[in-house]
Amino acid sequence: MSLREISLSLPNRPGTLAGVARTLARERINVAAISVDSTTAKGRVRLIVSDPARALRLLSAAGYRAESREMLSVRLEDRAGSFLKVLEVLAKEKVNLQSVAILIAREGNHPLVALSTNDLARARRILRRAGFASHLADQLVSELLLTARALDAELHSTGAI
Repeated sequence: MSLREISLSLPNRPGTLAGVARTLARERINVAAISVDSTTAKGRVRLIVSDPARALRLLSAAGYRAESREMLSVRLEDRAGSFLKVLEVLAKEKVNLQSVAILIAREGNHPLVALSTNDLARARRILRRAGFASHLADQLVSELLLTARALDAELHSTGAI
C-alpha cells in the first residue's frame, strides 16, 4: 500500500469536520495525520489514513469531494534542524515541496514525516541516497489499520462495545 494524502474542501461550519471523522470512524479507518486550515467560508482538510482507497470511496459516497496524491516518507532524527536537512537536500536538487505532514507513527525513536513533491520518484531517489527515506512508513501506517481491527475485535469479544 502506498502512502497517500486525501484532500477535501469543506464549508467552514461547526460539525463539518466531525462528519468526515464520523464517516471514517464508522468504518474503522484510522487517521495517521491531519491538517486543517480555513478562511471564513472554506476549510481545507488533508488526511493520511490507514486505508486511503476505501476512505476515498466512503467519503465520495457520503457526498464529499475528495482527491488524493501519493506521498513519500522520511525518517528524521528527533532533534532541532533535522527536517531542515531534508529541505536543503531537496532545494539543492530543485525539487519543490507540495505538502508536508507529520505522522503519528514512528520508526523506532525516529519521527516520520510524509511529503509530496513536484517529482516524487526523483525526490525518493535523492532522499534515499541522502539516508532520509523510510522504508517502513507505509507499513507502519498500514499497521494502524491492523491494530484498529484487532482492538475492535477484542472489544467486541469482551462485550466492551
